[in-house]
Amino acid sequence: MRRLPINDDTRAVARRVVWFEDPNQALADPARFMAYAFAYATHADMKVLLADLNEDDIRYALDTAPPGIIDPRSWAYWNLRVGRYPPPPMPRRKLA
Repeated sequence: MRRLPINDDTRAVARRVVWFEDPNQALADPARFMAYAFAYATHADMKVLLADLNEDDIRYALDTAPPGIIDPRSWAYWNLRVGRYPPPPMPRRKLA
């Protein structure tokens, strides 16, 4: 997955989407950051992020998303967006 550029626009999105972390720290892990974006970003936020990503990047972010971040509705929507219907199973936590 490509790294997202760290600029004023992406930092502003990161402040809103991952409010509990420093924007630079949130953007350092693009797949994890995108999992939060899939669940919490607005349409305008996603326009900023998708300007630098392609469908393969979105697929990768979905495939490596940590469990518990993306809600079922967002999971279905973003998988449909990249041509996956029905969507694969959502990420699950693995307990020892």
